[in-house]
Amino acid sequence: MEALVCRKLGDPTVSIQDNSSPILISRNHPIPELDSPTAVRVRIKATSLNFANYLQILGKYQEKASLPFIPGSDYSGVVDAVGPKVSNFRVGDPVCSFVPLGSFAQFIVVDQAQLFRVPEGCDLVAAGALPVAFGTSHVALVHRAQLTSGQVLLVLGAAGGVGLAAVQIGKAVGAVVIAVARGADKVQLLKSLGTDHVVDLTCENVTQSVKEFLRSRKLKGVDVLYDPVGGKLTKETMKLLNWGAHILIIGFASGEIPVIPANIALVKNWTVHGLYWGSYKIHRPSVLEESVRELLSWLARGLISIHISHSYRLSEANLAFAAIRDRKAIGKVMIVFYEKHTISKL
Repeated sequence: MEALVCRKLGDPTVSIQDNSSPILISRNHPIPELDSPTAVRVRIKATSLNFANYLQILGKYQEKASLPFIPGSDYSGVVDAVGPKVSNFRVGDPVCSFVPLGSFAQFIVVDQAQLFRVPEGCDLVAAGALPVAFGTSHVALVHRAQLTSGQVLLVLGAAGGVGLAAVQIGKAVGAVVIAVARGADKVQLLKSLGTDHVVDLTCENVTQSVKEFLRSRKLKGVDVLYDPVGGKLTKETMKLLNWGAHILIIGFASGEIPVIPANIALVKNWTVHGLYWGSYKIHRPSVLEESVRELLSWLARGLISIHISHSYRLSEANLAFAAIRDRKAIGKVMIVFYEKHTISKL
């Protein structure tokens, strides 16, 4: 089978044909065998690129993989083979899931308990983009911050994968959603999703713009800050938070880790949540399972949609990583396997 292998740490945006590239395409990689009676082999249709995958190959992610490894996390595909005790799936079933490593390949083997059936009517490629980005935002907003109808949600980096997910989940639960992004195309997409207010950082001051919007709606301030960006933007938007607000620390796309003043958090009764979604797989796996099932239900009912701005073949993985690095993506970047007789919509 074809697989993307990380052989050393380094910049994955370097051309795969260049000997200095840390990644290479293995075209005769062994197809994984079923390794237990309840194992399922999936022929992967699509796999998502997340910022964490980029950091992992650079060697800057919090979890270090042993070299060599196949990167990749969330994916979708069709069941290719099942073990003798598999009762939940049959060959041909559309499925999606997530793994710590290994989805940048044509086949993957997992236990049936780790798979989710993709509902009828859902786009299979879109389902491959759902678990990590939407799962991160869903666990953060619904499980941790317990966002409810009528509360004000401020989403930084709102045009990225987790940001767009946070905006849609906020609207799905009835919150007033304010989005912060950069550029006219991103602003237009966010408005099309029903976002209540969008701040374009290329031409607006975030504090002034949000305060004017809050005054126009007779709202006191922000109840939940969703922050995958960090840096100066975190410090500036903290001025907008209500007493008792929740701060969700998702990541540091700016490259700068912000300092949250503990004395102000004390006086304002803020709750600061660190959210490392992947660790729930170890400590609270049931939370992830319930979250993904609810999100697939929302996807089937049209309550959320998945915007894919870039799709690449596996051999173009360096271009896909460059789109992530250069912040060209509006929503998700995908690796798609274009196989004959593989159905992309079900």
